[in-house]
Amino acid sequence: MTILIPATAPLAAAKSSSGSSFTLIIILVLVFGLFYFLMIRPQRNRQRQVMQVQNAVVPGQRVRTTSGMYGTVTAVDDGDVVVEIAAGVEVRYLKRAIMEVLSDAPVNGTGSTGSTTDGTGNGTFPAAGEAGAQSTQSTAEADAAHDGQAAEK
Repeated sequence: MTILIPATAPLAAAKSSSGSSFTLIIILVLVFGLFYFLMIRPQRNRQRQVMQVQNAVVPGQRVRTTSGMYGTVTAVDDGDVVVEIAAGVEVRYLKRAIMEVLSDAPVNGTGSTGSTTDGTGNGTFPAAGEAGAQSTQSTAEADAAHDGQAAEK
């Protein structure tokens, strides 16, 4: 009887190690499949959508670049776009630098497109022609306030 125990012991050990390696392979496949569906596939879909937006850019659209610059597309070349970021200031970007095309929906129900939401829900930004006027006005007010304080002294 002692002869049978050593003969069956290696077979039992072989069966348990092959079962655990099969389980390990199944777990690795499941982890990779989970990783693919939670990480890789959604990222590919986002990249595909961004490529479609970048290829569909036409002059007149308001855009936001990857660097955070807002402007209006004035011209589109093969791989480049010309974006007007202020009145008379045009910058050339690669199409890949366009992050999103912004909608020109009316703000406050007035029918005016003076401001447009930035797409993130964090607020609004002025239309291209208004940015300079607002900053000039606030600078003039600050200068007048400073002059008034200097006169009082």
